[in-house]
Amino acid sequence: MENLIALLIAAPLLGAAVLLCCGRRLDGVGHWIGTVLSAASFVVGVVLFADMLGKGAEDRTMTQHLFSWIPVGGFQADVTFRLDQLSMTFVLLITGVGSLIHLYSVGYMEHDERRRRFFGYLNLFLAAMLLLVLADNYLLLYVGWEGVGLASYLLIGFWQHKPSAATAAKKAFLVNRVGDVGLSIAIMLMFTTFGTFAFEPVLAGADKAGEGRLTAIGLMLLLAACGKSAQVPLQSWLGDAMEGPTPVSALIHAATMVTAGVYLIVRSGAIFNAAPDAQLVVTVVGAVTLLFGAIVGCAKDDIKKALAGSTMSQIGYMVLAAGLGPIGYVFAIMHLVTHGFFKAGLFLGAGSVMHGMNDEVDMRKYGGLRKYMPVTFVTFGLGYLAIIGFPGLSGFFSKDKIIEAAFAKGGTEGWILGGAALLGAAITAYYMTRVMLMTFFGEERWRNRPTASPDESSAEPAAEHRGDAASEHVAAATGEPHPHESPKVMTIPMIVLAFGSVFAGGLFSLGDRFLHWLEPVTGHAEGHSPVSAGTVTGATLVLLLVGVGIAYAQYGRRPVPAVPPRGSLLTRAARRDLLQDDFNHVVLVRGGEHLTRSLVYVDHTLVDGVVNGTAASVGGLSGRLRRLQNGYARSYAVSMFGGAAVLVALTLLMRAV
Repeated sequence: MENLIALLIAAPLLGAAVLLCCGRRLDGVGHWIGTVLSAASFVVGVVLFADMLGKGAEDRTMTQHLFSWIPVGGFQADVTFRLDQLSMTFVLLITGVGSLIHLYSVGYMEHDERRRRFFGYLNLFLAAMLLLVLADNYLLLYVGWEGVGLASYLLIGFWQHKPSAATAAKKAFLVNRVGDVGLSIAIMLMFTTFGTFAFEPVLAGADKAGEGRLTAIGLMLLLAACGKSAQVPLQSWLGDAMEGPTPVSALIHAATMVTAGVYLIVRSGAIFNAAPDAQLVVTVVGAVTLLFGAIVGCAKDDIKKALAGSTMSQIGYMVLAAGLGPIGYVFAIMHLVTHGFFKAGLFLGAGSVMHGMNDEVDMRKYGGLRKYMPVTFVTFGLGYLAIIGFPGLSGFFSKDKIIEAAFAKGGTEGWILGGAALLGAAITAYYMTRVMLMTFFGEERWRNRPTASPDESSAEPAAEHRGDAASEHVAAATGEPHPHESPKVMTIPMIVLAFGSVFAGGLFSLGDRFLHWLEPVTGHAEGHSPVSAGTVTGATLVLLLVGVGIAYAQYGRRPVPAVPPRGSLLTRAARRDLLQDDFNHVVLVRGGEHLTRSLVYVDHTLVDGVVNGTAASVGGLSGRLRRLQNGYARSYAVSMFGGAAVLVALTLLMRAV
């Protein structure tokens, strides 16, 4: 069975190579090649999972060594894959949800002229993500980490003819490079500390290394996680990434890229356990981000950007749980998996709404769509109930466990973290209810929309499918939409994900199955919470009802204005992502410009000044000395006479003394 591990990566990697290298001859079947190979990877994952279940909990780790990558003296870098309970969880999530997104994309990207290339990029993304989670050492993980960054750049900027998409892709790439520097430094520190970067010796020796060195490694790993998982302060790329096609949003924001940071922290749990200061910073980052993303999601009228804020917030919950140590590792991964189901379903539902609304993304131009898109309404609604933590659905089981674990941290820290998690639950209920009401309920605000004026008709339409070859999409973008349900190739994946949104959490919690599944890898410790589980559940439900009630009072009982009101100072700031881009521009861009100018000035005046001044002094001195050699005999005679006179004078002076 160990020999099958490489096939998990090989299948989508083969798809990427074939689709990207064989040219237009595969345009007619390329999308099915990509989908079948993604599904094949999922099938291999299921076979390995079944084999793993037949073994004892301590015997489930499998490794496959392919070759030695860099054997140089004491530096040994191997290409070895490791499949244990943690990586298997990610394999099933990545390939399962990824295959559903591939199938959905067959219909969603039907009219795009470059659909074959799109599926090639999707396959490349899956292969890189699988390499990341199956790597047996941090250096090989880094290869997958960079591969995910490259594939996300290609997918976010897929419609590169749009300046906004090209800019968003570059922004995501550059912000992630900051995090990648942190991971590279962490790997270097690991090698100098442990003499290796393989998981087992590094994690086994963590408790014997110096706390200061481990804190530095932990903080660098956290920096890497912040970049990939869009955590404060490296969160600014996530909202702009919505410029990519909607299936990309579902793939990046549900099951794959943004969860890589959580995987890195949990996989490196032994390092953080031995570095409490780094662990504390992880919890702070998670708590701040879950509130940051929730507040941003409250003010967005773009349905995809509202869901992007939600993703940032939910990943914040996972990072918070991962920072709690053995108390929260299992619950972080549990919420990651349930989030993969309901968030992928929500994004695909958003894409279905856009598909039926001429690619309109402004929720103020929706309303009353539930009767036109019944399947989308039901599946999106189940995802909505799951993410807000409705009792019995997936989010209820996973999110409540994180809140309980936060309180179990104990002391003032536990109360602060638990309070932040509870407040985040209330805000989640508010902004997701807002999305539901503005999209599926109320008056049909898309009716009787004014058509574009002659001047406006020549402008670039605000449609997501601007790269589409189907002219009817672009032509209809300026007229009144005719909402309709999406084809079955799009609705079937949404239905499957809706089942996961409903049942996954309960299945994992039944008999603590998920806890027992992951415990041999992540470990688990029971915390003593000052607040009982029943109290946490009751408080969460009360806050959920408060959030839903406020949203209903604002958007369910009142008409939604076509133009957003001015709003409070916080609302206006949230519309601009809490001024994160302004901050980056002032501190980083402007600061970088001033720093560059200062360095140029120092270089010109000090460095070049010393060099040029020395050269000028030598040149001036040589010019003056050169004047003594003028070619006249009388000048030389006078010089000789003067020199002789000086020598005679010095001789007489020395005798007198």
